[in-house]
Amino acid sequence: MLKAIGASFGIAIGRALVISEEVVEIKESKVVDSEREIARFNNAVEEAMMQLEKINKDVKEKLGSEKAEIFEAHLFMLKDPEFIGSIQKKIASDKFNAEYSLKTVGDETAAIFELMENKYMTERAADIRDVSKRVLNILMGIKIASIAEIQEECILIAKDLTPSDTAQIDKTKVLALVTEIGGKTAHTCIIARSLELPAVVGVGASISKIKDGDLIIVDGEEGLIIINPDEKTLNDYKAKKIEFTESKNQLLKYATMKSNTLDGKAVELAANIGSVEDLESVLKNGAEAIGLFRTEFLYMSKTALPTEEEQFETYKSVLEKMGGKPVIIRTLDIGGDKKLDYLPMKEEMNPFLGYRAIRLCLDRTDIFITQLRALLRASTHGTLKIMFPMISCLQELRMAKKILEQCKNELKSEGVVFDENLQVGIMIEIPSAALISDILAKEVDFFSIGTNDLIQYTTAVDRMNEKISYLYDFYHPGVLRLIKTVIDNGHKAGIMVGMCGEMAGDTKLIPLLLGFGLDELSMSASSILRARKTVTNSNYEDCVKLSVPVLSFGDSDEIKEFLKVSTKA
Repeated sequence: MLKAIGASFGIAIGRALVISEEVVEIKESKVVDSEREIARFNNAVEEAMMQLEKINKDVKEKLGSEKAEIFEAHLFMLKDPEFIGSIQKKIASDKFNAEYSLKTVGDETAAIFELMENKYMTERAADIRDVSKRVLNILMGIKIASIAEIQEECILIAKDLTPSDTAQIDKTKVLALVTEIGGKTAHTCIIARSLELPAVVGVGASISKIKDGDLIIVDGEEGLIIINPDEKTLNDYKAKKIEFTESKNQLLKYATMKSNTLDGKAVELAANIGSVEDLESVLKNGAEAIGLFRTEFLYMSKTALPTEEEQFETYKSVLEKMGGKPVIIRTLDIGGDKKLDYLPMKEEMNPFLGYRAIRLCLDRTDIFITQLRALLRASTHGTLKIMFPMISCLQELRMAKKILEQCKNELKSEGVVFDENLQVGIMIEIPSAALISDILAKEVDFFSIGTNDLIQYTTAVDRMNEKISYLYDFYHPGVLRLIKTVIDNGHKAGIMVGMCGEMAGDTKLIPLLLGFGLDELSMSASSILRARKTVTNSNYEDCVKLSVPVLSFGDSDEIKEFLKVSTKA
């Protein structure tokens, strides 16, 4: 049995599929029969094309055209006579083996593309590297499991899963996720919760005990992984799984209820999403709004920066499907652990403290303006609110608002209609912003507290580092005091204050957050019904009384114990 971090509720029982990268050195060697070697290369290309065509078709049918675009781009590269011809020529003229010829031409071509000033050409480098790798694996007889190619039910086991990896997950095949690294707020976990998949992360080196094909049990609440269980354990967990499903079904009665406390205090329960596909779960669970649309996942599903028109269609679709309910769309938040293959960035000593989110957008105004124009154009199709991430000071906020005003003026001059009264807000996720929230509140229409990063920056804890995950603490007194400060300052200025970090869906903390005065709680769609059950069974006045002594405690364990006793949690 392995014990780690339970990151997404649920129980899964299935066979392990270990996703690993086999590192093989490509050696230079000469061939006697170059024509035969070219034929071997051509056969590998044909097989790669067949793989990609199947993946493209499957992903398009199951996950939509948007997520299939990357595979269409890869097919295009394999049909490019210049790229393929250069490799064939190297085999024919230099008598090099196919693997070395492919690796050499692929690396050289990708490097050339990366140096080009034309943005479209620069973005093709990642496609060349991916396509080259696929054909190389075929030539060398290496079978690497691809998430998009999974055909049988399985539990994914990996060192880590990038956001672009998780974008390809088909939840009819993937039963659960297990990773070596990561914490509760890693993007793997966020995606797992949005897909309603059990997840255990931060397993560490012990993950090597899980072998491909092992029968395993994943308990996402307790953070347990049981390898090749005995019959009694297996039957116990089959019963627990049925019990969990029944409990989940009983929560459905809360889907149509209002989010009011017993004494009539209303709070808005909203959902965090990363794509249009997430809306099915959002609507099923009765979310009253979208409190956070993470637009970076739209960028991650592409092989090049999405155009204004592509973004407009996505935002329009979300707004229309929400039928007039509020939708807060966060502008691009790339950097830190979220990278784009087609947007190379220099390696940084501290990427979470570096060139990311609003900092990148204020520097790359071409990217920012494209997104803002698309958002403004979409604003007539629902109730759109724009939110800027990672604001650390007043200057950044004013710069972002100035660019937004420029976009509004451009659209007006073009005769394009948009909602001129749309609200603009910011994420409070940096301590400096929390400390000057009284000043920032005068400049915006709403705050949304992003606790995932606020906790990380306040406690100086890398939330992706499983070795210090015990220090990443929702209950830290310093974090709770900052949250209360932001809420009070927002309310003094007459603006709405919500929370969109994972902390918002923690049912043990919801009474305290209600007592602090939060107006909105935004979480994974799978957490909404549990949260509504907690809200509708709470008394607001009791929550307020509960919150007062908490701010006097100096230790998170004291706070946990106090809340446990006071709320009978």
